[in-house]
Amino acid sequence: MKKTLILCFVSVMLGAAVTATWRGPIQTLPAAVAQDVAVPAAPSRAAATAQPLGEDLLTPEERVNVAVYENVNRSVVNITTRTIHEGRMFLFDMPEGRGEGSGIVIDRKGRILTNFHVIDGARDVQVTLFDGKTHEAKLVGIDPPTDVAVIQIDAPAESLFPVTFGNSTGLRVGQRVFAIGNPFGFERTLTTGIISSLNRSIPARRGDRKIKSLIQIDAAINPGNSGGPLLDSRGRMIGMNTAIASRTGESAGVGFAIPVNTIGRVMPQLIEHGRVVRADIGILTVYQMRQGLLVKDLEPGGPAEQAGLRGPQVVRRRKQQGPIVYEYQTLDRSAADLIVAIDGQKIADADELLTQVESKQPGDEVVLTIIRGGREMKVPVRLSADEE
Repeated sequence: MKKTLILCFVSVMLGAAVTATWRGPIQTLPAAVAQDVAVPAAPSRAAATAQPLGEDLLTPEERVNVAVYENVNRSVVNITTRTIHEGRMFLFDMPEGRGEGSGIVIDRKGRILTNFHVIDGARDVQVTLFDGKTHEAKLVGIDPPTDVAVIQIDAPAESLFPVTFGNSTGLRVGQRVFAIGNPFGFERTLTTGIISSLNRSIPARRGDRKIKSLIQIDAAINPGNSGGPLLDSRGRMIGMNTAIASRTGESAGVGFAIPVNTIGRVMPQLIEHGRVVRADIGILTVYQMRQGLLVKDLEPGGPAEQAGLRGPQVVRRRKQQGPIVYEYQTLDRSAADLIVAIDGQKIADADELLTQVESKQPGDEVVLTIIRGGREMKVPVRLSADEE
């Protein structure tokens, strides 16, 4: 089942078991970073000249910054891609596009997490680790609706430093965050900021879907940051940086990150199946109406059709102009069902319907509230698996 604030996506163009990644040890930062201590007075010029800058001269805030970076930067990789521009062809070659982005090491088997839009359309993907060594990557799986992708490289386990996964449940507006990535090709750059808002939605790059439940941040992210980690003060990944809202294509202090819990739901399926298997209701297209969604096309033999839902009816009509009689077909939309709710929750657009369906599992049953011929009806529908 096929499933645009003007946004500039921060893209340029793609071990141990996964459970071991989730349960990996959390690296403990110095206890002093959590203490609310007074900032020491600035040393005199003579003192600053006489003694080297060391840990004792860092403020508590600076210690957190340094500790987060030193604990995580080796987990961040630089991704470069080569892409063939579609629709243009030359006699001896085809024009190539190049792109850069970021990625996150998730296990010692060489699996790398990044954004789908970073590697979308790439014919060649290269990953450069913290040690400067570059490895060719292969695709493991993609999920365009959430803008998540997993790729894999063949690199020694001792060169791979998996990130520690945190939890995006309970995040607070105002909470301090850290972003590491490769803006404009400057590798493993750290920026800091706060969570500006939660549960934001932005248009997906493909189709008419939205990417939902995003974390909005004010930490500077720019082209090349896509696919890098968003971290909390303990260096745990709480999201993956994915987009900015900008008229210039550069940071305007409004960035977005995919919550780590969303990543945690789709990543195992990408590793196992190469895609995310979602529940499907078998409704292909709808008309957007003020009261709800009017069914337009149903998947033949799909769940909705089997449950008895109806789309527009084909009506044969005749029209006479003088001695000539014309016969033609038209659609009678008045015969189509109007969907107004699913499981008792009102729906305003197709994206809301798909969100509710995809929160279920194949085989689950949902109840649609429809209007047919002016009467309200409840129709149970048994969901199938989306085979696309």
